[in-house]
Amino acid sequence: MKARIIAVGNHKGGVGKSSTVANLGGILARRGYKVLLVDLDAQANLTTSLTEPTDGATIYEAMTGKVSKLPVVVVTGNLHLVPSSLTLAMVDVELSTAIAREHILSECLVNAGISNQYDFILLDCPPSLGLMTLNAFTVATDIIIPLVSEVLPFKGLTMIKDFIAMVQHRLNPSVRIMGILITRWESSKLSRGIEANLRQALGDMVFRTKIRKNVRLAEAPLEKTDIVGYDPRSNGAIDYQAFVDEFLERIQSNQ
Repeated sequence: MKARIIAVGNHKGGVGKSSTVANLGGILARRGYKVLLVDLDAQANLTTSLTEPTDGATIYEAMTGKVSKLPVVVVTGNLHLVPSSLTLAMVDVELSTAIAREHILSECLVNAGISNQYDFILLDCPPSLGLMTLNAFTVATDIIIPLVSEVLPFKGLTMIKDFIAMVQHRLNPSVRIMGILITRWESSKLSRGIEANLRQALGDMVFRTKIRKNVRLAEAPLEKTDIVGYDPRSNGAIDYQAFVDEFLERIQSNQ
């Protein structure tokens, strides 16, 4: 069975993409699913939050053909990671003239048979709509958009939806937005107002679960673990466990 390939993307930084990938992946792995995380961001926040730095190959070497196999690091038994590094910042320039450059990640994951080895592959996209995000959306079966309940990220939602529509039209007709995940939510008039506007405008596209602002989520990467491994009683752990329940509901309803 081929994996469901989930791209977690938003061109806005600081909305919780890496945190969502790390915790969604970690919790799924704890529940017995085999999960591969792919760090597509040159900042490598996902990589450094789950593993120690390495001098080995990364997603950059795989995408530029410098290694023949996707470099996979074992985080836990069920949780594997394709790491990133700062060298990935050069990939747009290096691949600017490559033929079918938007399909390179697909070749690394699908054509190489990697997608048959996992239940889920989670792609942590960079905060841009550049080549790496384009590759992610082209290979993905589903897209999750984390969104902070603030005014400017809310206004930027139209841009990323237009970008996804372009990918659907030209490159990947079957990809769909699984949902929009509200992150860093707090009990303020602004957060509640943005959430109400989102739900009124987009209905069921917005996940019922929202991730509350929680300092424990920022602390967990220091221990190289997900929030459940770090503090299972924290609001962050409670919220991400609930999100995983809803995520699996949506997966099962769209088999």
